[in-house]
Amino acid sequence: MLESYLRTRLQEKDILLMTHIVLGYPSFEDSFKIIEAMVKAGVDIMELQIPFSEPIADGPVILHANQKALAAGATVQRCLDFAEKVTHAFDIPFLFMSYYNILFKYGVDRFASATAKRRLQGAIVPDLPPEEGKKYLKAMQEYNLAPIFIFAPTTLDERMQYLASFARGFVYCVARKGVTGADTTFSTELDSYLARCRKATNLPLALGFGVKEKRDIDFLKGKVDIAVIGSQTIRLVDKGGAGVVGSFIKGLRGD
Repeated sequence: MLESYLRTRLQEKDILLMTHIVLGYPSFEDSFKIIEAMVKAGVDIMELQIPFSEPIADGPVILHANQKALAAGATVQRCLDFAEKVTHAFDIPFLFMSYYNILFKYGVDRFASATAKRRLQGAIVPDLPPEEGKKYLKAMQEYNLAPIFIFAPTTLDERMQYLASFARGFVYCVARKGVTGADTTFSTELDSYLARCRKATNLPLALGFGVKEKRDIDFLKGKVDIAVIGSQTIRLVDKGGAGVVGSFIKGLRGD
């Protein structure tokens, strides 16, 4: 279902935009305003991060947002309930993003059931490899949800093909080693890596880690299907509040 939606959108646009927010940051009220602004500005898909105390794939910007959201009272149940409100209010696909400890403590099958019940379309769990995720993969299949897997420049071709055999919806390609939020050089050095990603899967490809401005999006056109913007929107909200997000997203599209 998610893959079908993406392919339909790609018939209308040369590249899609996926954004990332940390639920409950700066507040749940602000989270809703940010989502509303992003959807109005033309975002095609969005990942909703359930805050976790040790988000190992995330850099200082998103780490700070996780910590602040938790300190302000964000819980898994509150995030689930908020996500239900969001999926009923906006007509784009939403995914959960979090770490396996969240799913483990909540209950993997229970989490998948709750995700499907709230009309989300899948999940990104970056610290759960397929070898350790049999229960997760079974639950995702049972509830018709897309488990999103990740490629990195250091991922070997054989490993890419293995990960792709479990992936649904799309594959998330990280632009470089390390964590979110740091600078990425968008140059032809990415071309050979993305060619390997294309060879490993027929699913749409998303690329994140370091996408900040329109020229990054323009560079990625024709190379990937989805550009992912995460830390940069949080930086903007920190400086200018939720109201600045819409114009930023429109600028990425050239509107």
